[in-house]
Amino acid sequence: MPRIDGRTNNELRKVEITRGFLKHPEGSVLIKTGDTHVICTATVEEGVPSWLVGSGHGWVTAEYGMLPRATTERNPRNQTSGRTFEIQRIIGRCLRAAVDMNRLGENTIKIDCDVIQADGGTRTASVTGAYVALCDALSYMVNMGIVTDIPLVGSVAAVSVGVVNSECMLDLTYAEDSTAGVDMNVFMRDDEFVEVQGTGEASTFGREALDTLLDLAIEGIGKLMHIQADVLSL
Repeated sequence: MPRIDGRTNNELRKVEITRGFLKHPEGSVLIKTGDTHVICTATVEEGVPSWLVGSGHGWVTAEYGMLPRATTERNPRNQTSGRTFEIQRIIGRCLRAAVDMNRLGENTIKIDCDVIQADGGTRTASVTGAYVALCDALSYMVNMGIVTDIPLVGSVAAVSVGVVNSECMLDLTYAEDSTAGVDMNVFMRDDEFVEVQGTGEASTFGREALDTLLDLAIEGIGKLMHIQADVLSL
């Protein structure tokens, strides 16, 4: 059965990443993955949380939210839910996996991911876009003499996969995600996993399906990392 937008099962939606999207942040991007659009910013601040003071280590943290009309119906502004906290923690974990905190010094980078339009995969798009914003913030820190070199230890990106109508698919739209029998989000640093979230929404799934979904995700994330690298080379 063909997908709603005509893609093959192993095909990403069209991805666009625009650097320097906002004037003020040290790093900012607009990422579009199909009809999911997210603004990701990275803010550099001197100092670290109290438990890191005196350690010489830095910190990367994240916040996530949706504009009221990012979805088909209006959501209350500044609504904080368990889902929001979960996604914030995921974004923070993924980006910390990309940075050597010892080389960051006692500085904090705060990531903000604001979904302006949602059509599935907002958390994965946030991670993929936020990595580019993070890279620009780290370059700013080098240029300002805050750190001596860019303390990256790898590239980070993420994608959704799932089983829809008994078929394994990459990069689900909302319509696909909402009817998926199995839903999974995969987060990677280079060729290693940071986090894998897999749920049998309407059915259980076996090892063969799991392997197929992970293979799809690895292929898709590899393509996303190439897009990130191309954007960062501009």
